[in-house]
Order: sequence, then C-alpha cells, then structure tokens
Amino acid sequence: MQFDVAIIGSGPGGYRSAVLAALRGHKVAIAEGGTWGGTCLNRGCVPKKAWYQSARLLASRDQLAARGVRGELEPDLQQAWRDQRRVVDTVRASYVDYLKRLGVASFSGRARLIAGGELEVAGHGPIAAANIIIATGSAPFVPPAIPLHPGRVITTDQLFDAPPPAGKRVAVIGSGVIGTEMAFILAMLGLDVVWLTHSEPLSRSRFSAPALRLLRESLAAHGIRARTASRPAACRVSESGVTLVLAGGDEARADWALVAAGRRPRTADLGLEAVGVALDADGFVRVDARQRTTARGVYAIGDCANRAMTSNHALAEATAAAADITAPDNARGREALVPQVVYSAIELARLGLNEDEAEAAGHEVATGFAGLESSPAALALGDARGFARLVADADSGELLGAEAAGLHVGEWIQVVGACAAWPDALARLAAIRYNHPSLAEEVLNAAETLAAKWGLGEQVFGTRRE
Repeated sequence: MQFDVAIIGSGPGGYRSAVLAALRGHKVAIAEGGTWGGTCLNRGCVPKKAWYQSARLLASRDQLAARGVRGELEPDLQQAWRDQRRVVDTVRASYVDYLKRLGVASFSGRARLIAGGELEVAGHGPIAAANIIIATGSAPFVPPAIPLHPGRVITTDQLFDAPPPAGKRVAVIGSGVIGTEMAFILAMLGLDVVWLTHSEPLSRSRFSAPALRLLRESLAAHGIRARTASRPAACRVSESGVTLVLAGGDEARADWALVAAGRRPRTADLGLEAVGVALDADGFVRVDARQRTTARGVYAIGDCANRAMTSNHALAEATAAAADITAPDNARGREALVPQVVYSAIELARLGLNEDEAEAAGHEVATGFAGLESSPAALALGDARGFARLVADADSGELLGAEAAGLHVGEWIQVVGACAAWPDALARLAAIRYNHPSLAEEVLNAAETLAAKWGLGEQVFGTRRE
C-alpha cells in the first residue's frame, strides 16, 4: 500500500496532521497501537476538562446563596468518572467518523519504521509513504521510589481508564501542571488531598511571580496547600492503604496515591535508529524549525519531540509539518506564541515571552496591565480575581508576549494569539470590536495602558505623541 503521508499516533497532533494532509489532497494513512485519540482525548485534556467544569461548579458553592441560588451541591467522584467517559466516547466517535469521511486509511496496530520510507504495522504488514509523521506522544514518568500498584498507586492515565480507587484520602505526587490541576480537581470532587511536592507548584514554569502567587492564594482559599520538600523516597502498600516515606524521614498516609510526576517521550521501539532518526539525551526526537527529523521525509511532532508536552504545541506542529510536506521550506510561525494554560483553582494562561525573557533577549520592556477587579463581566460572573498583562518592546511597540489569570483565560488568551504574529499586533488588538461586557475586553484595556504609560500611542492607535 502506497500513501503520500503516513502517521504514527492518533493523538491531537497525529489526528490534526491526518486531517490537514487529507484536506490538501494527499492520500493519508494513520496507525494507532493503543486507543484512538491518544492520551489527550482518553486520559488527558478532554476528560480533565470535564472534571474541571464540575470542580469549578463545586468551588463556587459558597457564593451561590448570595447570587440567588439556594440548595446543596455535593460531589460524586464516581458519577464524574462516568460522565467523562461519556464525553470521551462521544468525541472519539466523531473523531473516527471524520477521518473515515476524509478518506484517511486507519490501521489499528503498533507501527515501526523500516527502511525505504515504510512502516510496518502489526497485523497489517508494510505501508509505504513518501512522508512519515511520528506523533507517538508520551507516557507517565513513574519514579523508581514509587512503583505502581493496582488500586493503590496509579498514574493519571490509569485514573481515567478505570473508576477511581476506593478511599477518600489521596496523595497527589507532583508539582507540575498535572499535579497542580489534579490536586484542585480531586479536592473539589470530595477527596481529602495530601499534595506532596519537591518544590513550589509550577516553580519551573514560565508564569510570572504574581500569577503564581494568585494561584497559591486561590488554592489556599479551598484548603489546598502543597507540602513542599516532600518528595517520596519510598512507598509501602498494604491492605489499609499507602504509606509514603518522605526524604526527611516523615511519613504520609493515604488510601491511594496518584503519581503526577511528569511524562517522558514515547520514542522507544519505533525503529528510529534504523532509519537515521536521531534522539537527544532525554529521548526526544531531534527536529528542525519545520518539524523535520534527521531522516529525509520523516517528521516528528508533539510530546515525542517537544519538551513543552502540550496538546497546543502538538496541534501547532501538525500544522507546520503538513504545510512543509505540501510546500517545503515554508515559513513557520513563532513557536513561542503557542498558548500554555493551567486549569486549577484559578486559570493561568500565557504565550510568547515573559518580562524576564524579554529583558534577557535585549528588549526594553514595556508592560500593559488590566486587573479584573473592576471588570463588569468578571463581577457579573462572581469572580473578579485575575488580570491581563501584555509585554511589548518599549521602543518598537512589538508585542512580545501575554499572560492572564482568572475565569476562562484559556479561551480569551487566543484573542492575543490571533494578532501576536503580526508586526502591528497592538494596533490589531486595539481595533477589535469586543463584546461588552466580556472578559476579553481586558486585553483592550491592557493595550490602552501600554499606549498611555509607555508612549506607544502610534503603535496602538496610529497616533503620534507630540
């Protein structure tokens, strides 16, 4: 069987690659060795978003009476688990149907690269393709000190695959995005969370100190605090639960433990070395700015090739790879403009450079800030925590980055992203006709602050200061 494009992996990057290539008229094949839709659909972004919606509703219950809503809201984790499965099954059915309608050939089976631009798919034999896209994603990292144990020590992948273990007290292990999100979600869904971390939550992220402070305050308001300097050094499992021995000798006990200690690229046993695809020291596929690997005609996208490990990056890289296949050496957008979002006690979102990165790159930094405390939309929605911040070059007016915290920022950060790649991004943001009242209006307010505070009226409004 001969194809123009063959893709290994059906997560958001693989799926998007298949769709874009098919829409461009290519003959496309996609192979999946696990569950169609990959981690994001089955065990990550999609089911987590369903749980997050429930968590946000439960988090607001103390304010409901003042807003004219009376009654009791009680969490039901088992029902929440069943609901996310309903969502996942619905999305997967639509996903598979769309690939079929586009004429994409789908092969269920583990795939490996073999010589001569071919894939060998278990149960199907070889598939030849002029271009191959590796989109194999990642797998949870399990620290050697915390071996998995059915029903007692599990990963986030396993949490969404099977109903949650019995017991109300859970130890959440990890200070990254997954740990920060799941500590909040599980606490709101009725569990007693013991959050064990080595460092402060998201301390390795690119979010600003004010954003992280607001996150900590928001978590603390719900009684959720990370127990830092508490990386487990050993784990004991018994019939009564889990005992985690911490680095200092203290112990933490729980009914079960959720390991959220990051992920690792899934690049082993793919035959990459045999066809000349190089990996870095940590197992990520080496790619250039257009997602091309060191082997001709082979691309890699998503978690297996990008340390950011977000679905947003996988989708952006799928676009870049599909475009390069159709028109080699096409220009690629700025990777830094891919949004990053955290869904926890408050949402955090960012793209581009933060202030420190902009200064390190040699820019004279200007910032435009708008707080949500006076936002009509935020006040009407009952949560005026948060802000919008734009980062620009004070001399040229170039938009360098943006950050937001508060309700639904994962949605309205995209207003900035839609304009940020253009040289006149600030003027475009100011020219948008915003709905009122809306949270996205704070982007306009931040841009106007830049104009007023930093003398950027010409860049924002097309007017020169005399």
